[in-house]
Amino acid sequence: MTTVDPNFAASADREARRARLFTRINAADKWLQVLGLPWVTPLVKAAAGDNPRTQMKEVWRLLAVPLIAIAIFLMLWASLAPRVQTSLGAVPGPAEVWTEMENLHRDAIAKGEKRAKFDAMVAQRNQKLIDAGRADEVKTVAYTGAPSYYEQIWTSIKTVFFGFVIATAVAVPLGIAAGLSQTANAALNPLIQIFKPVSPLAWLPIVTMVVSAVYVTNDGWFAKSFLISAITVTLCSLWPTLINTALGVASIDKDLVNVSKVLKMTTWTKITRLVLPSALPLIFTGLRLSLGVGWMVLIAAEMLAQNPGLGKFVWDEFQNGSSSSLARIMVAVFTIGIIGFLLDRVMFALQSLFTFSNNR
Repeated sequence: MTTVDPNFAASADREARRARLFTRINAADKWLQVLGLPWVTPLVKAAAGDNPRTQMKEVWRLLAVPLIAIAIFLMLWASLAPRVQTSLGAVPGPAEVWTEMENLHRDAIAKGEKRAKFDAMVAQRNQKLIDAGRADEVKTVAYTGAPSYYEQIWTSIKTVFFGFVIATAVAVPLGIAAGLSQTANAALNPLIQIFKPVSPLAWLPIVTMVVSAVYVTNDGWFAKSFLISAITVTLCSLWPTLINTALGVASIDKDLVNVSKVLKMTTWTKITRLVLPSALPLIFTGLRLSLGVGWMVLIAAEMLAQNPGLGKFVWDEFQNGSSSSLARIMVAVFTIGIIGFLLDRVMFALQSLFTFSNNR
């Protein structure tokens, strides 16, 4: 006679629920990695009863250690900064930089309110003209006040994305061609090796002269200054994507290529159904590198060409030479670094959506 454990069904049900819970936790971990919050996963696992000691070690590694490193950095900065004297005084510490960040925030709000009042006055004037039957006199008056810090950040972000999109549109097709054809690779490789090391400081004068010669508009989204910065970003950032795309396409399993020949796939079908899915991990690696390069190039281009954006803000503060300039430049440096990190996270999120790569 076989004895049946009455608690067996309940235990099996608990184990099934626990397995489903940890499946959900592991699925959520993918997006926590994207957000830069990997330390949340071990906390949740510990709360769910998965070896709390092991999970706390992970929390220590992923959260406590970085926080301690940041704290040590801030303490060293606060203690050493006053000892370094410059022509503008001592190097500002964390407290001074934080104060200037608050000042820039308040200044941005004030400038935003001023612009809103100006736009309201223009709209009111135009409405009066329309009511008086003088609609032909209605016109748009551009705001000429100094841009706020947030507006300069937005200008840099939209410029780098525009240049990055152009670079991607050029680099991915060329990379696919180079990966599929040894002839195309032989033709493109010398150009890549020659132009890849060229500094943005060398490209900028050429781009400026060409754009100035063929494009004179300096208003709206596609102002001359905007195009100069964006095209410079394109010329300097397309190479990592091109190289990684070519490498990814050339690394496709030859058996898959032979299958495409047996099935008599068209070139377009072969690229969309076989080449791109197989090469996407390396393509996204190139895209992440290109976006990082483009962001660095943009700041240098804005500083040199005095085009609107964070680079111009840094240069203007350097030229200003006031007692708060150095602290404001350091605010900009941290802003540039944080935005660079967020841009990489955006690309990593897209990579996680379209590939099975575990790169972080």
